[in-house]
Amino acid sequence: MPKVAVILSGCGVKDGAEIHEAVSALLSITRRGAEYVCYAPDKTQHDVVDHLKQAPVAGEQRNVLVESARIARGEVRDLAEFDPAEVDALVIPGGFGSAKNLSDYALQGPTATPDPHVARAVRAMHAAGKPVGAICISPTVVAAVFQGTEVKPRLTIGSDPGTAGHLRDMGAEHVECAADDCIVDETNRIVSTPAYMSARNIAEVYTGIDRLVEEVLKLA
Repeated sequence: MPKVAVILSGCGVKDGAEIHEAVSALLSITRRGAEYVCYAPDKTQHDVVDHLKQAPVAGEQRNVLVESARIARGEVRDLAEFDPAEVDALVIPGGFGSAKNLSDYALQGPTATPDPHVARAVRAMHAAGKPVGAICISPTVVAAVFQGTEVKPRLTIGSDPGTAGHLRDMGAEHVECAADDCIVDETNRIVSTPAYMSARNIAEVYTGIDRLVEEVLKLA
């Protein structure tokens, strides 16, 4: 049975992993006969957002690993322990936590720096020839990981011109894609889908993520 690592960035679209996207990925992996194992960095998240008021909460701190355990039902590992030999593929759901906790893209844009444990995991999978799936805003994390290297990933974040321009600034190729579809970079074994960067509803999100998982498992 293939095993897929899923890197979470907390819990909640504004400051962590986008819950619909994360659960869609876990469900699709399971329905397609594979097994998932969740990982998250053990560190303080960039900020805490009140999702009802849509505003940051001053003075509050939360841990990315602890918050990710909410989605993983407690079954989540410290990303520092990631070993590419234990898995066949890697998937990164979106949410602003991806751009705040897995990298600093939300603050630095095209000069973003990835979290070192995320960078190590993605580079190790690429070096081993194992596929990586990036959902929603997470292609910016992948682009940041390979920025300045010979690896020029082919990615999508949908059709947003600003973010697409940032991907190109980081050395990636951007391809427009509908929310219910995905882009496959066969050379670099990277699959990406726009999800809520373009999606109008959760059904489109799931369809696109399910296609991404299908393609990732084909490459595994």
